[in-house]
Amino acid sequence: MKFSVDPWDPSYGTSLDSGPEEPAADVDAGVEVAPSAWAPVPLDPSVEPPSAVLFVDGVRRVDAQVWVGGSDGAAAPGLCASYAAGVVCCCADGAHLESGVVVRRGLFTTAPDAVDVVTGAGAYRATSTPDRPDVAPMQLLSLALQRDLAEAELVAAGTARDGRSDTDDLLVVDGPVRGSQDLPRVIGVVKTHRSDYLPSELAAVVPRLRAGERTPVFRIVGSWERHTWYLRLPCPPGAPWAGVVRVECSATLSPDAAVRTAAVTQRVLPRFASVSYKDSRAPQNLYPIGGLERELRRRLGDSALLYRALRRAASDG
Repeated sequence: MKFSVDPWDPSYGTSLDSGPEEPAADVDAGVEVAPSAWAPVPLDPSVEPPSAVLFVDGVRRVDAQVWVGGSDGAAAPGLCASYAAGVVCCCADGAHLESGVVVRRGLFTTAPDAVDVVTGAGAYRATSTPDRPDVAPMQLLSLALQRDLAEAELVAAGTARDGRSDTDDLLVVDGPVRGSQDLPRVIGVVKTHRSDYLPSELAAVVPRLRAGERTPVFRIVGSWERHTWYLRLPCPPGAPWAGVVRVECSATLSPDAAVRTAAVTQRVLPRFASVSYKDSRAPQNLYPIGGLERELRRRLGDSALLYRALRRAASDG
């Protein structure tokens, strides 16, 4: 029996997840070429890479699950979390962490009258989220935390861009570009695939991609619109979708601009592909993103110390 093993670390799920991500989405496959002409697009050697590539990402950690008492004596669930966002710039001077790293702590709860939690290790800013009967409380709070993290990533990206005089750059978001699509020269890199956007005859092009090749650009029209394409990063031969990422850019770009952006990603992203002996999410977890995540987690502080500080603040209250 022949079989192949997905190199993606199974503790993160699989690189090709099942289940619909956006079942109502429609696809315009004729942005770059007619669907009948779909084939792997090779690297265009005439395309010049940008002078700098900025990688933005964020990390989050739940320091404690809590219960928040209201004025009526009832208790509502809450999460005390630390989260951080930052930008790594890769340019002729090497790779370096940009100034403007954002580190925050927050209390996320459904209690309407929640206040900040002040501890000896820092304050957790209160964010109240209205209860929803159709969403589990902890999922609701996790989504609220994710929204705040996304906002912190935008702040970090804006700070990094404000400090640059050169506009010849590319901003790479780890994940979908939604929420960041209004930033100039921005792409999103999606590492896992939970939706079958393409019809089977076009999806068959993806396993045929060689390292550095991509599919033609297509347009996803659903709850939000974007241009997108699949790109294979360098990796050992194996599973049909091994090393494949889906790259997004704003739907406000013209088709020609989206195609130019796709060509640039072929020059840029394969350079930063990780290898399995260094990263269990190789090659999709790009080296600058992996390094940024490690640095941001370090800046979150010691989880045991923060947990003790929260316990102490709860007992003092």
